[in-house]
Amino acid sequence: MSRSEVDFDTIEVAADGRRGTIALNRPNHLNPLSSHTLREIAQAALWFNTQPDVRVVVVTGNGRAFSAGADVSSFGVGDDGDVDPRDDADSGRIMAEAMERMRAVSIARMNGACVGGGLVLAAVCDLRICVDDAYMSIPEIDLGIPLAWGGIPRLVREIGPALTKELVMTCRPFTAAEALAAGFLNRVVTHDELDEVVEELASSLASKPRHALLSTKASVNAVTEGMVGTQRHWSDADGLLMGLRDPEGRASAEAYLERVRSRKH
Repeated sequence: MSRSEVDFDTIEVAADGRRGTIALNRPNHLNPLSSHTLREIAQAALWFNTQPDVRVVVVTGNGRAFSAGADVSSFGVGDDGDVDPRDDADSGRIMAEAMERMRAVSIARMNGACVGGGLVLAAVCDLRICVDDAYMSIPEIDLGIPLAWGGIPRLVREIGPALTKELVMTCRPFTAAEALAAGFLNRVVTHDELDEVVEELASSLASKPRHALLSTKASVNAVTEGMVGTQRHWSDADGLLMGLRDPEGRASAEAYLERVRSRKH
């Protein structure tokens, strides 16, 4: 069994025999998803496709959060040198598609808060195990932007259109228990149980015949793609850029951020 790692700035990526990991690694900031981080996740997914032994990849966040969501301050400004603003805003969709096209089965190890774009990252994973006290919400509309990255069709796929509309339009927080009842999660566990349950699931999947396992993932993805059409959301970046430039949206975002700041004091 051989172990290999790839160096990234904001994530940790490693393969060990049949198993792999992607860990968001900005714990002091609750693992925000900047456009740079999104590109790194997409590159990691492509790298795993070059590792023929890997059958399972666990996706998690270091520290106490899975992901606090999109770092909206970074989008549309080309934070990686001379990146075109539209391409920059499209980095989330590219990440989501790369993760779903990754041949290995992905398990979201949701160890804490999972917000906005973090929910999209969890949604593109094949299976999801979450701690029972995880805070979840989709605050994008309060931030003056539509939920992008193909998040709408992926949530419709997982929890249905009515609940997707409610959670996205109201921006209200929801619990792991509600997400489990809606079908978004496979298991809800305590913090003490999380590692054991994820390890048991990952080990079970890694022990399965490779061809049958990965063909099943590809088949299910092909069926659901026909149902919800995530490929039709190539234009999400345009909606994101428009929201970032909308005066009413910017005012709403400032009010939302002020509420968040006041709750911390």
